[in-house]
Amino acid sequence: MAGDDGSGATRELLLVLAVAGAGLALAMVAAFAPWHPVPGGTAPAGLVGLHAPSSPAGAGPTATG
Repeated sequence: MAGDDGSGATRELLLVLAVAGAGLALAMVAAFAPWHPVPGGTAPAGLVGLHAPSSPAGAGPTATG
């Protein structure tokens, strides 16, 4: 009966490693899978522009000092 205690811990450790491996595999698929746009769907994601939009003079907040 003393040998049965170790097998439970080993089984639990293998279960934890299997769940972690499955999660890692799903993350890799989501990160590296090609995301092709579908016809009639939304536009694919792109880089965000880091410049301020052009606006007419006087529009928006101004700093006074």
